[in-house]
Amino acid sequence: MSDVVTTTPSSGSPDPALTAIERAMVRIRRNLSRRIVGKTVTELLGRPVDPSHGFVVDAVEDEPDYPGQEVTVGLVAERLGVDPSRASRMVASTVEAGYIRRVASQADSRRICLELTDQGRELAQLAHVVRQDYFGAVTQDWEDGERQEFARLLTKFTEGLAKKGRPAGGQAARAATPARRG
Repeated sequence: MSDVVTTTPSSGSPDPALTAIERAMVRIRRNLSRRIVGKTVTELLGRPVDPSHGFVVDAVEDEPDYPGQEVTVGLVAERLGVDPSRASRMVASTVEAGYIRRVASQADSRRICLELTDQGRELAQLAHVVRQDYFGAVTQDWEDGERQEFARLLTKFTEGLAKKGRPAGGQAARAATPARRG
């Protein structure tokens, strides 16, 4: 790993808070991906669940970004941060597994939308229960105010992620990138 440091725009000095956030987010992703939720959901359902099916179910179940928004393969791709062709394959596999179905758009009959099946709703609900139980165990020693403040700040952070989109490759990222050889 390189010695990349995150700097504050005004001073150019390392920002320990941004470094701590980055490391914490890596640990969150690593801990939540397959090991905890996936294994527990598989045990409770009594059948294996492909992690990509869970990701697609979450993306389909998520609230609309604006009124009237329909869930399409393109929206799933956007929410999962994958290219549309990969999202299309993931959706096809999730349809085949019985968690979602394709339906005609109510706004434009040429467009195909996605919705959860009963089996998909069961998977989503179980995943919510397992994750919330896990988060409850992790924060059981926290004061109520700490838990509420963490929820507020984490929600604010994830809303910022959604607005910001993909990183633009700021000055620190460009400085840390080796020159391309061609």
